[in-house]
Amino acid sequence: MMSQMPQPTALSRCPSCEEPLEAGDRFCGACGYDLSAVPAPPQDHPTITMNGSSPRPSEAAASLDWPHAPEPASSDTPAPVHRAADIRGLDSGGSELPHPDTESAGVQQPGGHPSGAQPSGAQSSGAQPSGVRFDRRPEPDEYPLAPPAGAPAGPVVDPRTADLGASVTPPAGTKLCVACRSGHVDSDGYCENCGHAQPRERDHMEQELGAVAAVSDRGLRHHRNEDAFAISSTALPDGSPAVVAIVCDGVSSATRPDEASLAASRAANEALLAALPLGTHPQQAMHEAILAAAEAVNALAEAPPAHEEHAPHQNAPACTLVGAVVTPTLLIVGWVGDSRAYWVPVDRATPPARLTEDDSWAAQMVAAGLMSEAQAYADERAHAITGWLGADAYELEPHTASFKPDRPGVVVVCTDGLWNYAEAAEEMAEVVPLDAAERPLHSAQVLVGHALDGGGHDNVTVAVVPFPAPPQGAGSA
Repeated sequence: MMSQMPQPTALSRCPSCEEPLEAGDRFCGACGYDLSAVPAPPQDHPTITMNGSSPRPSEAAASLDWPHAPEPASSDTPAPVHRAADIRGLDSGGSELPHPDTESAGVQQPGGHPSGAQPSGAQSSGAQPSGVRFDRRPEPDEYPLAPPAGAPAGPVVDPRTADLGASVTPPAGTKLCVACRSGHVDSDGYCENCGHAQPRERDHMEQELGAVAAVSDRGLRHHRNEDAFAISSTALPDGSPAVVAIVCDGVSSATRPDEASLAASRAANEALLAALPLGTHPQQAMHEAILAAAEAVNALAEAPPAHEEHAPHQNAPACTLVGAVVTPTLLIVGWVGDSRAYWVPVDRATPPARLTEDDSWAAQMVAAGLMSEAQAYADERAHAITGWLGADAYELEPHTASFKPDRPGVVVVCTDGLWNYAEAAEEMAEVVPLDAAERPLHSAQVLVGHALDGGGHDNVTVAVVPFPAPPQGAGSA
């Protein structure tokens, strides 16, 4: 079988002078070019590299006449920038590309259409791709806000650009929104303009007197703060000081627990401030204060609810209470429910103590000897209270106790939102700052922060009362 030999490719025009050729010509009839000479194959420069190396630039690219970039006049002047549009070029069909300054900037062309924009249904011509349009309307620098539904006609205040420092006087009895600073807050606590929920006054509260301080926080899980406190100081008949701290925890399963805790704390505080200056023994005064707090909470059951949403689930408001009275020689505590009082001495070498016993299912199990304290408080029924203030309480049994500490310290009065994260007296003493007697407000803030760091599953309220009551604590609050 004969081998196939490569044959010269038939040419239709002379490679030298472009003269048309006829089949079988070995020389060009016009210029005499030797048509049997085989041209050298073109060099192959792939555009995709398989080994990661960059392709070599072609000679045409290497000889491209790039515009000259002059050196800046000084080091502070930036070098001039050349855009791709500054370089004129050709499209794939050999036609010159339109210059952006005249062709693609929307210059009106004969026919009534900007360059690059075709009327509906028209075919694009030349190098202009049919899928690209340059006739989009320019974007505005800013977008006007739509007025809220039902808003009266007039200019709408943009909270992003409004002068927040400008004084806007709301109608009497209303407040301005803390978010948009232009809308008024309705009776439900929401802005009528932007709908933002306003922070409640009781979400976080702090108060400090000379000899006592308290902090209350909503926590991280509850939608409102159902705790309340009251702190004050007064003088006994002999002129010695008496410091008062009352802490209440609303029962969440009851109606209006926040109102119950507030009413109880105020009533108990007022009763103590009325009885102590008259010479009533502090322990007896505490007992009477708890009875006064119970009457205040009971009265709420007779009053109509402030919000209609509670009506289908109406029941008696309820709360717990714990209080302390500190004098120069006596420490009195009183309680109903599971809010607690702890004694933490300044000398941490001396053991701390818990001064109250819970009215709870767990405490009953421990008192009856049916469970150990660890077992009882690990049970899901541990925090079910057996005593509270409210019209539906089975029987009101105020608890009071009197102590005569032989050394200085602080009394920590708190709800279970704190002691859930420091239950034992030793655990509570560990988180109470060493300088609590000198800085009661700072110590209360630290204790609330400890509960929030632990998860903040409940409202947190704590009062810190130094013992003995310092002389500067005298005087009516």
